[in-house]
Amino acid sequence: MPHEGNLLQAAVVFLFAAVLTVPLAKRLQLGAVLGYLFAGVLIGPSVLGLIGNPQSVSHISELGVVLLLFIIGLELSPRRLWVMRKSVFGVGLAQVLLTGSVIGVLALLVFGQPLNSAIVLGLGLALSSTAFGLQSLAERKELTSPHGRLAFAILLFQDIAAIPLIAMVPLLAGGDHTSTAAEDLNHGLRVLGSIAVVVIGGRYLLRPVFRIVAKTRLPEVSTATALLVVIGTAWLMDLVGVSMALGAFLAGLLLADSEYRHELEAQIEPFKGLLLGLFFISVGMGANLSLLLSAPLAVLGLTLLLIAIKLPLLFVVGRLAGGLGKVSALRLGIVLAAGGEFAFVVFKIGRDQGLFEPHLYDLLVLTITLSMAVTPLLLLLCARLYSPKVQPVVVPEKFRDIDTDAPRVVIAGMGRMGQIVARILRAQNIKFVALDTSVETIELSRSFGGVPVFYGDPMRPEILSAAKVEQAEYFIIATDDPDTNIKTAEVVHRLYPHIKIIARARNRQHVHRLVDLGAEAIRETYYSSLEMSRRTLIGLGLTQAQADARIKRFKHHDEQVLEAQHAVYDDAAKVLQTAQEARAELAKLFESDQLEEQEAGKA
Repeated sequence: MPHEGNLLQAAVVFLFAAVLTVPLAKRLQLGAVLGYLFAGVLIGPSVLGLIGNPQSVSHISELGVVLLLFIIGLELSPRRLWVMRKSVFGVGLAQVLLTGSVIGVLALLVFGQPLNSAIVLGLGLALSSTAFGLQSLAERKELTSPHGRLAFAILLFQDIAAIPLIAMVPLLAGGDHTSTAAEDLNHGLRVLGSIAVVVIGGRYLLRPVFRIVAKTRLPEVSTATALLVVIGTAWLMDLVGVSMALGAFLAGLLLADSEYRHELEAQIEPFKGLLLGLFFISVGMGANLSLLLSAPLAVLGLTLLLIAIKLPLLFVVGRLAGGLGKVSALRLGIVLAAGGEFAFVVFKIGRDQGLFEPHLYDLLVLTITLSMAVTPLLLLLCARLYSPKVQPVVVPEKFRDIDTDAPRVVIAGMGRMGQIVARILRAQNIKFVALDTSVETIELSRSFGGVPVFYGDPMRPEILSAAKVEQAEYFIIATDDPDTNIKTAEVVHRLYPHIKIIARARNRQHVHRLVDLGAEAIRETYYSSLEMSRRTLIGLGLTQAQADARIKRFKHHDEQVLEAQHAVYDDAAKVLQTAQEARAELAKLFESDQLEEQEAGKA
C-alpha cells in the first residue's frame, strides 16, 4: 500500500498536470485526449519522473473505460443492439479479420516474426481504442453521424473479440500453458454463470433496489448504488476472465430500458470523465520515450506503418461493407487507425508468455501511444480539408443585452414556427421576448421592425433570468432540435414551475417526453398534414362537410390514442399493440360515419 502522503502527492500531480495541459490542448483544437496523453508523458518516468511507477495507477485508470462502456450500454437497449447486429457482427468481424490478416502476414514475411507471434501481433494491432475513438467522436459531436455509428459498432465488436484473443495468447505460446478439456469446460461454465447472474440481476433485482434507494432521497446513496452496480459487475467479470469493460457494457444494456436510466447516467458521468482522463494519463506515462532517442526511425516508422495499413483498410471496409461516403469513410479510418487499450493487455500477456522480447513490447506500446497522439492531428487536418470554412460567430452587443419589461410570453427559437407565433402576438399587442442562438435569424427578425429578439441560449438559467421569464405566463419552445426542446422544457419547468410551457414536438415519442416535463406538446407537421388530408378527401369526391367530419373524427380519436399510449410509451410492444387496435377502431368509426351519411341521404 502506498503511503498516505505519497497518495495525496500523486493525486495533486495528476490533477495539476490535467488542469495545465488539457485546456491548452483544447485551445489549440487538438482535443482533450491529446492533452491527457501529453500530461502523462510529462509527469511519467521518461520526462519529469514525478510518478515513478505508472503501473500503480493502471488498475484504477481502467475503471474509466469500464464506466464509459456502462454509459454506452445505458444509451443503447437490447432492441437497438439487435438492429445493429449487421454492423457489429458483420462490418466489425470483416474489419478485425482483414486488418489482422494484413498486419499478421507483414509481421511474418517482412519482419521475420514466428507464426504464433505474427498472429497475436496482427489481431492485437487490428483492435482500436474504444475510449479514444468514442471520446474523439463525442468531442466533435459526431457519435450520431454515419461514420460515428459505424465506428461504435466496430469498436463494440472489437471489445467482444478481445476476450477470446486474450484467452488465445497463452495457447499460442505453447508449453505448459495448455489447459485440459475439463478446465476449459469449467472456465466456460463460470463465464456463462457470471453472465447469467448479471442478466437475471439486471432484470429482476436492480430495479427494486433503485426504487428503494430513490425513496431515501439521498443523492450520495444513489451515487454509491450506481458505482456499486458498475464496479461490482466489472469485478465479477474480471474474476472469471472476461473483459471488465464488456461486463459493464452488459450491465448498462440491461438497464437501458429502466426508468432510472437518466439518473444513473447523471451519477456516473463525472466519475467517467475523471477516470477516463486518468486512463489516458496512464497511457502517456507508460510510454518509454528513451526509445525515441535510441531508435527514432524504428518507432516513427512503425507508427506511420500502422496508420498507413489500418486507415486505407478501414476506408475500404467503411465504403464496401458500411455503405459510407468517401469523406465519412475517411473519418472512420482516422478515428480507428490508432492502436487500442486492449492491445496493451494482449501484448503484456504475450511478453510474459515469451512470445515477444521486452524490447519489442516497449516498441509496440510506444507505437500505439504515438498513433493515438497523431490521430487528433489527422482529425483536425481532415476537418480543415473537408469542412466548409465557418466564420466565428460575432454577436453584436445590442443583441446580447436583453432589454424587456414584464413579457407575458417568452419564445425560444425564432425559426419558421417561432416567427409565426411572434407575428400573431405582435398583432395582438401582447408583450413578448424571443431568444435565439443564430445571429442571422436575429438580424432577419429585427429587420422587420423592432421585433424583441435577443441572442441567448434558453437552457442557461442566467439567460432566462435576464429575459424575465419569472414574470411571463407562457414559455413557447419552437426550436427545431428535439433534444434542445426537451432540455429547455426541463430547465424551465424546474426553475419556473408556475409557467405554462407549449413546446414543439417532432413525433409521438417526443410528445410523451415533453408531457412528462409538464409541457403541452404541439406536433410540428400534425396540423398541416390534417389540412393536406382534408383537401385530398375533397379532391377525391367527398363534400367539404364530409371531409371536415372525417378530420374532426380523426383528431379526436388520435388524441385519445396518444393519451392511452402515454402510459406505455416505454414499452414498444404495447405501443405497437395499441396502434394496431386504434387503426382497426378508426376504420370502424369511418365505416359507421359512411353508413349514417348513406341513411341520411336516403331519408
